[in-house]
Amino acid sequence: MENNQHELYEYARNRIKQKKRLFIHLIVLVIGSVFLFTANHLLNFHDETNWWIWVVAVWSCLFIFHSIKVLVTDSFMNKNWERAQIDKLMLKQTKKIEKLQNDLDNSKPTAE
Repeated sequence: MENNQHELYEYARNRIKQKKRLFIHLIVLVIGSVFLFTANHLLNFHDETNWWIWVVAVWSCLFIFHSIKVLVTDSFMNKNWERAQIDKLMLKQTKKIEKLQNDLDNSKPTAE
């Protein structure tokens, strides 16, 4: 397999792992929410507190952040974006080096 094909394969494999973990996180969130709801109602016979709602709300926020990372951030900040940014910075550095070299060449005193 060529180096470029291997990179594409590794990127695709990592993206699938990320999406699989996100799906597992969703399943665990749903099962955990049902468990917390049940535990709240079984353990609090006469208490009207619904503590499970706060736990599920925080957990859901974490799931939303996880979803944004996987589906939004990592989808447009991928290898191609990274390469483009590196190329852009390298071009900028090359231009600065050339400008400094030109300035240095122009500032040399002429031998008479």
